[in-house]
Order: sequence, then structure tokens, then C-alpha cells
Amino acid sequence: MLKLILKYVGIVTLCSVAVLVVFWVGLKLWGDWNDEWSGYNASQYVSDGYCNIAVLPVFGDILSYRGADKDGMTTADDLPPSVNPDDVESFFQSAEADPNILGVLGEIDSYGGSGAGGEIIANRFKSSSLPTVVAVRSAAASAGYQIATGADYIVALPSSVFGSIGVTMSYLENSEQNANDGLKFISLSSGKFKDSGAPDKPLTDEERALFERDLKIYHDDFIKYVSDNRMIPLEDVAGLADGSSMPGTLALEHKLIDALGDRETAREWFSEKLDIPTEEVIFCQ
Repeated sequence: MLKLILKYVGIVTLCSVAVLVVFWVGLKLWGDWNDEWSGYNASQYVSDGYCNIAVLPVFGDILSYRGADKDGMTTADDLPPSVNPDDVESFFQSAEADPNILGVLGEIDSYGGSGAGGEIIANRFKSSSLPTVVAVRSAAASAGYQIATGADYIVALPSSVFGSIGVTMSYLENSEQNANDGLKFISLSSGKFKDSGAPDKPLTDEERALFERDLKIYHDDFIKYVSDNRMIPLEDVAGLADGSSMPGTLALEHKLIDALGDRETAREWFSEKLDIPTEEVIFCQ
């Protein structure tokens, strides 16, 4: 009788455990399904569960902050393409938190913009815990190239525009036109340099010297930044930093980039870096 009772208790216990396991598995499957269809996973992760290389578009003007291209009178559809450090930071945080993401591909097509914005974005590429590649389309010039130097590897097309390592503060001066129109500039400022660069008055020699002083500082910083990131001797970068641009073929000769190619070249680099077959390198679209 005792053996029968013990046998019965054992069967009941096993059945109870089995029910609990089935319940837990069912709950987990339902939770995953619900998260997927409710959009929760989509809001948290970059990958769809299949792709493993996050793709960051860096197109148009480089801005220093989110919304810098809005003036209160234009709509989002009217604005030209642009990129800013705030959106880039959000992108990297999502990519780095996604367990399916193994690397980041930055696709650049930009002739530059804010030097500060370019430096912040480049530094974010440098500090990422993920391997990073930049693939250049039409151009990576000025601040656009500055961003590219933050990646572990740069690829570009032979026809891509590169470089433009330099700084400009040029502007259109209207004083003669104003005089012809009977307009006169009235200076009301707390210091003699406070309205320097105002387009409605001539630029003085002192003001020009002030601007050229700052331009040299910005220029030297840009040269050092490229030299440090690309591990090119400072004097070699200085020799290229006349503000001119060059095609991808010359950029490769001067070590401004690592290879000529496109996404497939980037795929091969990720394959070697991650030690996985090329067919397993899947870009998130």
C-alpha cells in the first residue's frame, strides 16, 4: 500500500513539474510573440533578428545639434538631408545594446558642415565598443571626412570626393551695395570686435587679423586630428591641408582611406574582423 501511495505521489509530482515547464515555455513564447508584434522589440533593437551590421546614414550637412536646421518656418519635408551628434549617439546606444549587432557601417555622403558636430560624431565612432567601417559614396569632405577618420576602416569609390581639409569663415560683404541703396550701417556694440564680420560693414585690418588667428588654430587642430586618427605623419597631412579635394584613388595613395570599394568591401572586412563567413555578414536595411 505504501509503495502504491509513493508511486502515486511521484506521478503527481512529475505531472506538476511538466505542467509548470509547459506553462513557462508557453509564457515565454507568448511574450516574445507579443513583443515582436506590439513593436516593443522594434523600438529597442536595431536588428530584426537576422541582420547583424547596423547601418548609419551620414548624408548632407553636418550639424552641431538636433534641430539646428530648423528655423521655425520650414517643414521637415522642406529641409535638406543632415546629420547631428544627438541622433548619432542614440543610434550607437541602440546598436551597442542589441545583442544581435556585431558591427556598425557608416555610409557617408557629405561635403561637411559644423566642425564641432563632425568631431563629436567622429569621436563616437572611435569610442564604440563595436567594430566600425565607413563606406563613402559621392563625398566625404571637410567635416564629412573628419567623421570618416573616426572609423576603424574607410572604403570609398575611385570617384568619391575626399579631403577638403581646411576651415573657412568667408562671407558676402554688402557695404557697397548698401551705400548705393542709401543704407548706412550703425554700429552699437559693447566692444570694438563684437560686430566683427557683420556683412553690412567693411572688414577692418584688425578684424581680419583676428579671424585669421582663429582660422589657423582651427586648421592646425583639424590637421592634428586627421594625423592622430589615421596615423599619418603631421607634416604629410599638413601638405594635403590646403582646402582642396581629391578623388578616392588619390586619397588611397595618401593613406586618407584604407581601400577602394563599396559595401561588399566592407562586408569582407567585417567577415575577417569578426571571423565569420562573408555570407553571414548581413547589413540592416
